[in-house]
Amino acid sequence: MLKNARNSLLLSILALQICCARASADDAADIRSRLQQWAASFNSRDKVGACDLFARSLISDVRGQGEANYETRCAIINKALDDPKRSFHYSVDIKEVIVDKTIAVVRLDWTLKISPGDRVSTEAGLDVFQKQRDGQWRIIRYMAYSPE
Repeated sequence: MLKNARNSLLLSILALQICCARASADDAADIRSRLQQWAASFNSRDKVGACDLFARSLISDVRGQGEANYETRCAIINKALDDPKRSFHYSVDIKEVIVDKTIAVVRLDWTLKISPGDRVSTEAGLDVFQKQRDGQWRIIRYMAYSPE
């Protein structure tokens, strides 16, 4: 009887670990998808879609720009996307996604191409996501910097 109880407990623990690992993998895939969707939204000048990646509680820190909240960061994005004389194209290289329940951390590089002029810049970053009440992962904190 004790052996059966122990085996049942071990099977339950194993099932829980598999379930949690699958949930973390699904969450990591959701986050990767959200980042790719952000790039697509930004590249197509979709201001609403570009700001949807950020939580209202956002605090961002970009070297040379200082800290910004949700409203300020979205205003910066909107201003860039409203400029008819320039076009922008972002691509993302996701290096790592670590998920723990409702918080996730992402290491990544963003490459931005600006035309005319064909300027290219790459910024390394660290994004902190939180799963929101609506079930979406959104960035609550991020830091970006140009490697020197």
